[in-house]
Amino acid sequence: MPVLVAVLVLVILIIFASCIKIVPQATALVMERLGAYNGTWGVGIHFKAPFIDRVARKVTLKEQVVDFAPQPVITKDNVTMRIDTVVFFQITDPKLFAYGVENPIMAIENLTATTLRNIIGDLELDQTLTSRETINTKMRASLDVATDPWGIKVNRVELKNIIPPAAIQDAMEKQMKAERERREAILKAEGEKKSTILVAEGHKESAILDAEAEKQAAILRAEAEKEKMIKEAEGEAAAILKVQQANAMGLQYLKDVGVDNAVIQLKSLEAFIKAADGKATKIIIPSEIQKLAGVVTSAVELSKE
Repeated sequence: MPVLVAVLVLVILIIFASCIKIVPQATALVMERLGAYNGTWGVGIHFKAPFIDRVARKVTLKEQVVDFAPQPVITKDNVTMRIDTVVFFQITDPKLFAYGVENPIMAIENLTATTLRNIIGDLELDQTLTSRETINTKMRASLDVATDPWGIKVNRVELKNIIPPAAIQDAMEKQMKAERERREAILKAEGEKKSTILVAEGHKESAILDAEAEKQAAILRAEAEKEKMIKEAEGEAAAILKVQQANAMGLQYLKDVGVDNAVIQLKSLEAFIKAADGKATKIIIPSEIQKLAGVVTSAVELSKE
C-alpha cells in the first residue's frame, strides 16, 4: 500500500510538471484544447490543463534566412540562366503561420521561383545582369503580399548568383576584354596628348624665360654703357675744368706780378710754337706777335755785334 501511494504521488508530480511551460524570449507557443486553437503563449511561465491542452506548434519570432537552390529562368531574349536567391523573413503571427499553410518554407521557395521567373521574363539579358536592385525590390514586394496571409513578413530578397550559359560567359569575357583594351588605348592616347601639351608648354615657358633674360641682359648692357658714357663725360668735364682752372690761375698770377704787354705777347708766341709741335706746315701769327718777334730778333743781332 505505501508503495502504491508513492507511485501515485510520483505520477501526479510528473503530470503537474508537464503542465508547466516556460516560454523563452523570441519564441511563441500555439496552444490547442481538444484539437481546437486555444491561444498563443508568449514569453514567461504558463500552465496548461492536463490531457486536454497541448502545444500545437513552437514558433521562433527571430528573423530567419533561407538560401534556395539555383532556379532555371528564361529572359525576354530567350537566354536560359540559373539564379539562386536568399530570402530574409520573420514570423509576425504564430497562429496564421501554424494554420495558414502546410509547409511554409516550401511554399516560400516555390513562390520565390515563380515570382523570379515572372520578373526575369520581362527583362533582357543585359538588364538582368545590371538590375539586381530592381529585381530584389520587385520580388520582396510580391513575396511580402503573398506571404501576409501566412503570418510571414518578407524583409529582404537578394539575388545571390546569376549564372548565364557558358557561351554567354565567353562572349561577356571577350566583350569585357575588348572594353578594357579600348579604355587602355583611350587612357594611353590621353596620356600622350597631355605629355605633348606639357612639353609644348614647357618649350613656350622656356622661350619666354629666354626672351625675358635677353631683355634683362640688354637692359643691363645699355645701363652699363650709359654709366660708362656718363663717367667718361664726367672725366672729360673734370679735365676741362682743371685746365680752365690752371689757365685762370696762370692769368691771375701774371696779373698779380704786373707783367707788361711785351711779356704776354712773348708767351703767346711760345704757346703758338708749342702748339705747332713741329707737325704743322703753316702757322698764322697775329701782327702784334710778328712785330714783337722782329724786335726780339733785332735785339739779338745787336747783342752779337
